[in-house]
Order: sequence, then C-alpha cells, then structure tokens
Amino acid sequence: MASPDTSTSKDDSEDSALNRLRSRLRLLYHGQSAKALRFQTVILLVDLAIIAFFIATPLLRESETFLWIDYSIAAILAIDLIARGLAATHPMRWLRQLPVIIDIFILITLLAPTWLFNLGFLRILRLWTLSRSSMVWRPLEKRGLGEYRETIQAVINLLVFIFVVTGFVYTAFARRDSGIAGYIDALYFTVTTMTTTGFGDIVLPGTFGKLVSIVVMIIGISLFVRLAQLIFRPAKVNFPCPQCGLHRHEPDAVHCKACGHLLNIPDEGQG
Repeated sequence: MASPDTSTSKDDSEDSALNRLRSRLRLLYHGQSAKALRFQTVILLVDLAIIAFFIATPLLRESETFLWIDYSIAAILAIDLIARGLAATHPMRWLRQLPVIIDIFILITLLAPTWLFNLGFLRILRLWTLSRSSMVWRPLEKRGLGEYRETIQAVINLLVFIFVVTGFVYTAFARRDSGIAGYIDALYFTVTTMTTTGFGDIVLPGTFGKLVSIVVMIIGISLFVRLAQLIFRPAKVNFPCPQCGLHRHEPDAVHCKACGHLLNIPDEGQG
C-alpha cells in the first residue's frame, strides 16, 4: 500500500505534467515564435481542407470512402478541440463561447453522419468560427492588412450564408416538385433569390417555400449592403481613444466622434 507521501508526490507529478502540456499548447496556439507560427499555419491549412470537404459533402456522400473521411475529420476536430481547451487560460469560460459551441455541434454531426444527415449543411459554420480565430488574423495584421479585417469577415459571412441556405434548400426540397434535382440547382436558387434576380425557373413549393425565399432575400440583401458599405466607404484607422476607448476613426480625425477628446493619430509610417 502506497504511503500518503507517495500518493501526494504522484498527484503533484501528474499536475506538473498537465501544466507543462497546457503551457506548451498555449505557446503553440497563441505564440509568436517561428515554431508556433509554423504550427498555426498547418492548423489553418487543415481547417481549410476540412471546410472544402464540408462544401463538397453533398457531392461526395455516395462515395465509398465518405464515412472514412467523415470519421477521420471527426477525430482531427476532436483532437483540436481538446488541445484548444487545454491551451485556454480559463477552460470553462472558453467552453461557453459561441464558436466553440458550434464546433462541438459540428463534431457531433461528424460522429453521427447518418442520424444527423439533415443537419449536415450546418457544418459550413466551421468557416464562420475559423474567421473568429486569432490564428487567421495575426499573420494579416503583421503584414499591415488588419484594416481589411471587417471586409474579409463580411465576405466570409456572405459565403457562409450562401452555403448554409444552399444546404438547407437541398436537404429540404431536393427531389420534390420544386425543380431542384441536385446541389447545383439549390446553389443556383440561393444565389438568384438572395440577389433578387430570380428567373422563376426554380420556385420552392408551398407556403413554407415562399417563406424561405422571403427570408433568404431579406438576409441576403442585408449582407450584400453591409459588404458594399465596407468596400466603398473610406478606410478607417485603428487608434484607441484615450478617453472612451473607441478604436475606429477617420484617417484625418482630430477629435473622437464619440466623446470629443483630442486625438493624435500618427501618419502612416510613423511609430
């Protein structure tokens, strides 16, 4: 029988090993070293490959290798979630974040692809959660492209909406009297409806179909308007106001538009 001192020493050793693992993961996921940046680049490339698979899922579902790929991605996503949870300073707070909750839901759909077939189209939300990751924006900001963050996120929001709606329409209306015989038909309907240029050759049947079309048009137009505003409005600079903390200002602003505090925004190229 082990003595109390031996048991305590073993517990301390296990805690120490766990803390070392968490510290190493934290450096890899959030660090700025060359090793950390290489690791983050690999993770980003894997994420993009996974998203490409999610987009192509309706076309690959009949393939003999589909389930093998599906479960392999589930394993990768599970390992990534566990590692990110260990790397988090406050794991329980991290677990309550919306992107994390969405990733857990996506993992469940990957583990039960047959049972949750009708919810598979929501996997593309992984692209939205990825767009909220600092690993994506840190390299862009280091290259001076941080000012385009809002525009890029608006493009991603639009793409996610298009593919979510396409997946929903394909799942809910394909092979009915709607004229949607395949995934491309669903994509065609989504794009023509959200841009209000629908030609009427594909119309969703029934009252529910009309309601879906109305929602797609309203949200789609809103996303297009938001994207247009970000593309054509004058670029703003990031400079925290010392008084109220507002970050976004016009490049030639002298006073903060929120509180009126005198600003000293450096010219481009100044330290």
